[in-house]
Amino acid sequence: MGNHFTLGEFQEIDLNTQDVVWLRQDPPFDMGYITTTHILDMIHPKTLVVNDPTWVRNYPEKLLVLQFPDLTPPTTIARDLETLKAFKAEHEDIILKPLYGNGGAGVFRLGKDDKNMTSLHELFSGINREPLIAQKFLSDVSKGDKRVIIIDGEPVGAINRVPAKGETRSNMHVGGRPEKVEMDARDYEICERIGPLLREKGQIFVGIDVIGGNLTEINVTSPTGIQELERFDGINVAEKIWAAIEARRKK
Repeated sequence: MGNHFTLGEFQEIDLNTQDVVWLRQDPPFDMGYITTTHILDMIHPKTLVVNDPTWVRNYPEKLLVLQFPDLTPPTTIARDLETLKAFKAEHEDIILKPLYGNGGAGVFRLGKDDKNMTSLHELFSGINREPLIAQKFLSDVSKGDKRVIIIDGEPVGAINRVPAKGETRSNMHVGGRPEKVEMDARDYEICERIGPLLREKGQIFVGIDVIGGNLTEINVTSPTGIQELERFDGINVAEKIWAAIEARRKK
């Protein structure tokens, strides 16, 4: 709530004349999203784009985690209904969601006795041709979904997002309550594993999601949590991001 910024007078500028362009666009991961990254590829790295648009395009939030299967809950990505049914039969209680969605939209929990898999598959298939992602439901989500902020491969802090009463989703877009939380040994272990890859691919500002010690998403596009982390822990995240940008520009 409230005004967090003030817009200046509208100007058209040549992005090639700028030092830095901040790429921050919400999914869905559609052709408009992809086209933006292709256009920004034309000016990067002469003009530093944060995050590197090539790897923002190549590392969709829910796909990048598949490179670290030992850190994640059981997961499958499929368009085929029988594959999704088999995954549910194995794990019983699952989360089903659009592969390229955001903000908790279209996220469903299908419990052991839920019979809606076929109907949901029909619904999603009628909207687009994209696969769905299914993950084993993690009961620890009731305690919160930890958002860890990573800057140039190094963690700077975390907040906890607790689902509203009667909700499975912890996203703040849908009523999740942010709380102060400390990072634990597992959080640091996860960051140590994924940090070098993020740094190598120019992903300066990243937010990861951790539930019960399980990595569920690596958000490289438009992660939230800066304001809450600064409010809870007094960390000047913007200053740290700018320091990382300056270090990159000097290389």
